[in-house]
Amino acid sequence: MRQTFGRLPALALCAALALPASAADLSTHAERSGFTETGRYDEVIALCDAFQQAYPQAVRCTDFGTTPQGRPMKALVASTSGALDAKTAHERGLPVLLAQGGIHAGEIDGKDAGFLLLRELLEGKTGAGVLDKVVLVFVPVFNVDGHENFRAWNRPNQRGPKEMGFRTTAQRYNLNRDYVKADSPEMQAMLDLVQRWDPLVTLDLHVTDGAKFRHDISITGEPTNSGDEALREAGRALKDGIVAKLATQGSLPLGFYPSFVVDDDPASGFVDDVSTPRFSHGYFQLRNRIGILVETHSWRTYPERVRATHDTVLDALELTAANAQHWLALAHAADARAARLGGRPVALDHKATDAVRTVDFLSYEYTRSPSEISGATMTRYDESKPQVWKLPLRDTIVPDTVVVAPKGGYFVPPEYAAMVARWLLQHGIDYRVLANSTSHVKVQAFVADKVEFAANSVEGHQRATVRGAWQDDTVGIAAGTLYVPIAQAKSRLLVNLLEPQAPDSMAAWGEFNNAFERKEYMEAYVAEEQARLMLARDPKLKAEFEKKLKDDPAFAKDPQARLEFFYRRHPAWDTGYNRYPVLRTDTVY
Repeated sequence: MRQTFGRLPALALCAALALPASAADLSTHAERSGFTETGRYDEVIALCDAFQQAYPQAVRCTDFGTTPQGRPMKALVASTSGALDAKTAHERGLPVLLAQGGIHAGEIDGKDAGFLLLRELLEGKTGAGVLDKVVLVFVPVFNVDGHENFRAWNRPNQRGPKEMGFRTTAQRYNLNRDYVKADSPEMQAMLDLVQRWDPLVTLDLHVTDGAKFRHDISITGEPTNSGDEALREAGRALKDGIVAKLATQGSLPLGFYPSFVVDDDPASGFVDDVSTPRFSHGYFQLRNRIGILVETHSWRTYPERVRATHDTVLDALELTAANAQHWLALAHAADARAARLGGRPVALDHKATDAVRTVDFLSYEYTRSPSEISGATMTRYDESKPQVWKLPLRDTIVPDTVVVAPKGGYFVPPEYAAMVARWLLQHGIDYRVLANSTSHVKVQAFVADKVEFAANSVEGHQRATVRGAWQDDTVGIAAGTLYVPIAQAKSRLLVNLLEPQAPDSMAAWGEFNNAFERKEYMEAYVAEEQARLMLARDPKLKAEFEKKLKDDPAFAKDPQARLEFFYRRHPAWDTGYNRYPVLRTDTVY
């Protein structure tokens, strides 16, 4: 039977792990404090080197980036197979598991749990043989500068440690909103690491907020409801397998994210979903890989949360080792299917149906009453009185917006090539630059009929919601145009970047807002003159205008809309307005 501190009660756990500083060179400040505190980043740097010195045949300490404040971004590669570089791991057919801690640096359970687990694995105290079959890439702290923005109360909804890092980077990026757009140097470094190692499984280690309840951890991820259908077998097996294992290790796990439909109202229940690729666990399924979101519960103590995270990473390693060749085969087959995605439907987003089931949810007795502080109705929990709630859960997930992928690929005109190429290169998506111009090329062009710009900035972007349709067109293609073929393994990610209606596309992040802004106008007195001339020489237009006046009262009462009716039919109309610059082609180049 493997040895794990997962079965110790919280108080015994604190006592067992309150180690003196001299007890082990590879212990952490968190362990020595009985998991009341967490160490600073200089400890990560020191431990990274110390693990490599102690286990030179099994651990490599690597720098994979530098933060805006000049700190090294550290990763530990661990394998007892001798595969300590990506090339060797791939040649030997070993799966790679990336455990990512501290993307939100105040949620730092993953750092302390990961160092403890790595030491136990290397000492042979747990997970016997697992590092022979899986390469572990452990990033103790992703948001390094945020980690060093260190103080108490950085996480006011969280019980411990005493002090911790901050949610965002030094540039105030939320890294778990940056996986697609990759604005931050930290994310660019992470995506380079991902591109190099191509992890079969990525664990993103978090601490959730939310109500006071007894569940200590939730495990969600994809592909389970989205992505390649055959690969969902592996995603579900990993997610459900971790939940099942945790339930035998003293945890009270959930297989859905426990956020109430109506904030602070338990009776509203839960709705499951598929996260968009700005989030880690929404991103990796578009690469035909598995992304698991690990969320310990903020109202559980730090020792309890570290224990649950430790067990989760160990469980994921053991499950990946046990299923390595089958899951790798499923992932590689998904790559091959993705290269044949042209002409096939692709879901851009998903939704829960109205189907409801009732779940048992472990929490406490509560009351809801008006607050004399805020005036709002507030929920107050009595942690001395455990209860089992019967709550509704909607977790039948279906595609919502669906497009048919182009049979050939996408054209990006030269004036946008550099901007789009930066996104494509960051994600390892192939493209080529056309050396010659071509006239009369049949394409599809997207013309928006409705664009809504966000009222507020999001991550430094003014996001846009674009509605419209692809229309057949014939255009000239200039030399210097990018041709991005659909026939590649990352075609799902490509579609989600370049289809303007995708929720985390380049268009949605505001990269093409200029195309959707009115740049030229016809003044009213000119429109009046031109309208009279147009009506006089075109009886069909006159009949159309009169019919619209009769059938559309709102139009008839709107002077601006009436003048625009003529402007849009006039040669002066700007045909580039609301025309998305990227084109689709059904021809393979």
